Amino acid sequence: MLFENLSERLERSFKILKGEGKITEVNVSETLKDVRKALLDADVNYKVAKTFTDTVKQKALGQNVLTAVKPSQLMVKIVHDELALLMGGETAEINVKGQTGQPAVILMSGLQGSGKTTFSGKLALMLKTKKNRRPLLTACDVYRPAAIEQLRVLGEQIGVPVYMELENKNPVEIAQNAIREAKAKGYDVVIVDTAGRLAIDEQMMQEIAAIKEAINPSETLFVVDSMTGQDAVNTAKEFNERLDFDGVVLTKLDGDTRGGAALSIRTVVNKPIKFVGTGEKMEAIDQFHPSRMADRILGMGDIVSLVERAQEQFDEEEAKRLQKKIQKNQFDFNDFLGQIQQIKKMGNIKDLAAMIPGVGKAIKDIDIDDDAFKSIEAIIYSMTPKERTNPEILNGSRRNRIAKGSGTDLQEVNRLIKQFDQTRKMMKMITGSNMSKMMGKMPKMPGMPGMGGFRR
Repeated sequence: MLFENLSERLERSFKILKGEGKITEVNVSETLKDVRKALLDADVNYKVAKTFTDTVKQKALGQNVLTAVKPSQLMVKIVHDELALLMGGETAEINVKGQTGQPAVILMSGLQGSGKTTFSGKLALMLKTKKNRRPLLTACDVYRPAAIEQLRVLGEQIGVPVYMELENKNPVEIAQNAIREAKAKGYDVVIVDTAGRLAIDEQMMQEIAAIKEAINPSETLFVVDSMTGQDAVNTAKEFNERLDFDGVVLTKLDGDTRGGAALSIRTVVNKPIKFVGTGEKMEAIDQFHPSRMADRILGMGDIVSLVERAQEQFDEEEAKRLQKKIQKNQFDFNDFLGQIQQIKKMGNIKDLAAMIPGVGKAIKDIDIDDDAFKSIEAIIYSMTPKERTNPEILNGSRRNRIAKGSGTDLQEVNRLIKQFDQTRKMMKMITGSNMSKMMGKMPKMPGMPGMGGFRR
């Protein structure tokens, strides 16, 4: 889970202040010594970690603790605010405004294997679905046919056209021709995927600098694999010196990453982190919000991002239709299946759960895979259309048939139907103003902790 080790270490650090009546130089120093070690273990740049803890110490000692606020709570707030500042403070937007009469141009840079090509596809999909733009992907890696083919496949997958010239080996010309193509065909954003190397070399730097000078992009992004730790920071510094890029993209933040790159890059290169890649799916791309990331690092969850993801899948007309069915007690297994599909589209189940305050820590040792709903779906798909629409006709013989057809047992089928009935009754009781209160009383659904589908 994202920043899991750092979160645990910081939590242990704050325990030093628990039970203390006031903040003193001694207990603050002891706490921050542990905080600095936690940051260094998370692969944060040494100078960044030292400056960070020095600033926190100065602010902590300069504050009087209010009677209602415990020293540990005050320290958490100071660390939270400083973490947010460390990662940029404000959310940085991407510039997709082209010059008059021209499409916006986004230039991708980074080493080979950093995830440039995949991120180019993710960004194109996001601009298409969320910003109502018409992107054109451009293949400028003339050295690796596999990179061109990968971009072509991604473009086909997300329904975005890809400009490529298989015979032309001049990436500057290809990029310029792509912009002309976009202008002629009405595409308003050109995303240029460039070549990378396994390490920085002069030829690559000269080439991408030449592309940038020739196409004058609206936005130049540096894409880096966050799992490379301090190497990511050093690479970002060298690229920035040559390209003066506009923002950073951190990929693979869903893996076993210690997160140090995210906490160091902003300070070292003084350029904002604009996006993070959070999974393999093409929808797994998030705008980077420093304050929300600080919330997650400190175990406070990220309800705002969770709500935003839910809203992306939210269909107002569908919601009205469901509300009417619920009021008439007609919510059925077809509707239930539809809700499961919406939840799955929101992303990795464990990552979603970790956005809820307090839940991340509770589920850290529970193995939740994306197939957590598989047995529920199998049971519902084994029902006839009539059974899905009329759950009350599910008698003993029907349930036996469904259990055999779904590869589950009768106990699982009975449990699902019982919980569905309870949920349907509860949903009927829920009305707009008291919905959030009632959610806490909802019966646990199958696949939630303790109900199967999860492995410790």
